[in-house]
Amino acid sequence: MTTLEIIAKHKLVAIVRLDDLSIARALTQALIDGGIRAIEFTLTNADAVSTIAEIRQCVADSVAIGAGSVISAEQVRAVADAGAQFVVSPVWKRDVNSACRAAGLPFMPGAFTPTEILQAWEWGASAVKVFPANHLGKRYIKDVLAPLPHLRLMPTGGVNIDNMREFLDNGAFALGVGSSLINNDAVADQDWARLRDNARRYVDQLR
Repeated sequence: MTTLEIIAKHKLVAIVRLDDLSIARALTQALIDGGIRAIEFTLTNADAVSTIAEIRQCVADSVAIGAGSVISAEQVRAVADAGAQFVVSPVWKRDVNSACRAAGLPFMPGAFTPTEILQAWEWGASAVKVFPANHLGKRYIKDVLAPLPHLRLMPTGGVNIDNMREFLDNGAFALGVGSSLINNDAVADQDWARLRDNARRYVDQLR
């Protein structure tokens, strides 16, 4: 199964944006035990690249590990060398797009307006991260897809267990979910059972 097929099937990309990634292996296992099959480590943490390399060595092929907050071609090459299976960015940049294509990595750039979304798609995005989705709402996805039904849209920012079903019902390809899924208190307490159970609630909500 390809990376995009994994994301399309399971619908959720868990976004790990933490100051301390020393617990990444335990956190990843808790998410996997809860049913999550796509996990993004953001490069806002300087240890993210080495963390991606470490995690890729200990997860099954059925789990996709990606890099987020990627904003340069150099970062693309670094995460590709680390084994990342997809790249997410808050914006579209030509050099990042080209580097992802050269590395054979699915690229999910951020876009906000219909013009930005379509341009990102036509310039080679595998899916477009509609960001920040909390300012746009669920209906926005349906409105954009009405004249542009061929797009793959991944709303991110403000997506949670209460609204994610509506985003999907309005046509979203997948969803990027961060702090509402990866509870900061559970991480701080290293309460992996709590994190696992929260992940399971998200997964069950989609069934």
